[in-house]
Amino acid sequence: MAEQLDVSVIIPHLNEPDDLRLCLLALNAQQMPGMNFEIIVVDNGSVQMPDFATVLAPNVKLARELTPGPGPARNLGASLASAPILAFVDADCVPALGWLEVIVRTFRDNPGIDFAGGDIGIRPADARRLTAVECYESLYSYRARRYVERDGYAATGNMAVRTEVFRQVGPFGGIKTMEDTEWGKRASAMGHRIAYMSEARVNTPSCGSFNALARRWDRHVAHEFGELQGQSLGKLRWLIKSAVVAASPVAELFTVVRTSKLGRWRDRWAALACVTRVRLYRAQRMIGLAFRDDAAMRLDMWNRDDL
Repeated sequence: MAEQLDVSVIIPHLNEPDDLRLCLLALNAQQMPGMNFEIIVVDNGSVQMPDFATVLAPNVKLARELTPGPGPARNLGASLASAPILAFVDADCVPALGWLEVIVRTFRDNPGIDFAGGDIGIRPADARRLTAVECYESLYSYRARRYVERDGYAATGNMAVRTEVFRQVGPFGGIKTMEDTEWGKRASAMGHRIAYMSEARVNTPSCGSFNALARRWDRHVAHEFGELQGQSLGKLRWLIKSAVVAASPVAELFTVVRTSKLGRWRDRWAALACVTRVRLYRAQRMIGLAFRDDAAMRLDMWNRDDL
């Protein structure tokens, strides 16, 4: 008789074979007595299918979802899952040792928790000398605790949910939505309880350049702009928000002074310089969208390597 599975790990993949290998190796290292899990890799239309996945780690299912976007890929993975817990992780994320153990223990010991988000950090190219973008991302890009405790959702790069709850809430949205934000807020509105798992950590590469970071923000800004369309005084509110974003770096001085995420002052000032550049870029893009709506063209791709 086959052993009862504890958790199904679902990984959407698009043209990231090297990152996927690291992710699978990290998951393979988490095998331990009493821990039974399956891995479902859902390719989203890569140039080459990651057939190596079924050899690199045991209990791997490989599927393909051609509808663009990580949401549809995760939905297919969830439909194929056999365990009572679904654990979502991105292909470019490397789960820390014990990640799955923390997830299973969290749900086992806390029956009132319906879904949860874990910590997300970056994998710098050289930890001894961070780039300005890496300093910025260490401090600003992955505020996983805030997403969970303040906003009621978890980033799907490190999220777990009871399978029955996922089916009650329904699938993730498509590529034109911020699928993790929308799904989490929908689940919270239905009364499902979310928790933060500080010990369940994954690490992901930082953007390789400011241009890559800026193009990621293009997509975020386009999503936000789309949500305001049709609302009363939507354009005026949007322009006011763009002014607030442009002025916001002044307040970030206190953030970089107080942070414990960056030890060296050189790194703190680099983060401040980069967040200033990012906020001014965002404000410029927001004003541009208000007068020339090209939001739709910003939503075509989800894979960060294509940015």
